[in-house]
Amino acid sequence: MAGNFWQSSHCKQWILSPEFLVRERELDLQVMGEVDYQKLMMFFANVIQSIGEQLKLRQQVIATATVYFKRFYSKHSLNSCDPLLLAPTCIFLSSKVEEFGVISNSRLISVVTTVIKSKYSYAFPNEFNYRIHHVWECEFYLLELMDCCLVVFHPYRPLVQYVNALGMADALLPIAWRIANDSLRTDVILLYPPFQIALACLHMACVVQNQEAATFQWFADLNVDMEKIIEITNLILKLYELWKAFDEKAEIPGLLKKMPKVLLSQQRDGKNDSNSGRNNVSVKDQNKHI
Repeated sequence: MAGNFWQSSHCKQWILSPEFLVRERELDLQVMGEVDYQKLMMFFANVIQSIGEQLKLRQQVIATATVYFKRFYSKHSLNSCDPLLLAPTCIFLSSKVEEFGVISNSRLISVVTTVIKSKYSYAFPNEFNYRIHHVWECEFYLLELMDCCLVVFHPYRPLVQYVNALGMADALLPIAWRIANDSLRTDVILLYPPFQIALACLHMACVVQNQEAATFQWFADLNVDMEKIIEITNLILKLYELWKAFDEKAEIPGLLKKMPKVLLSQQRDGKNDSNSGRNNVSVKDQNKHI
């Protein structure tokens, strides 16, 4: 991993603009609309979180998997790969990149099948039909379309540094950490450097804990663009507003039916390569899962 954020592929290739996201999502947004698209992304972030927790993964592994998921769909339509296949694939790849260790093939499929059946049967009434060879193929697809940019810097480390500098870790870190986790359900990780996200989460925690006066001077002395911090804060607040009115069990089945579907096996560059074991990425029709 790169020694610092500014030299990493995260900084150089994966800090995107809002205009870029709107342009790349144009086809999906024509079908779903912005609000429904964000709800669907929130739902699959929850799916990744549930699978990761069942696998007893560290939060950073789950966070990296969520970022991979969002990176993929920041440049590709929902009909390019089934999100239900991509979600465990991101977890499978993230566990290796974050040096958690390789998850056994049988355990991954078993856990995903159990989680989908026990927690998300309202969304996927049929069983999880993908097998490990689908995950392997999808992993190659994911790596190629992310241009092998596997480095992800999260807001967790700078967040810990900031609360320690304030001397208020006990009061602020638990809430700020939870806000940072929630921010993964927004686009902020695609739009802003992690240290700015950390500052926004910390500032929100100060407001929640009524510590604005105690930390005002510390924030005032920072050499950062506070307008960016406010932008991040507003995006996270919009998430909470959307979340508050989001009846996931009632809305998700309809959103999945509306979602652009994977209709055919995906082929790279429109041609086969007889020398490659991954020239075709087999993805099943999403209709089988809803």
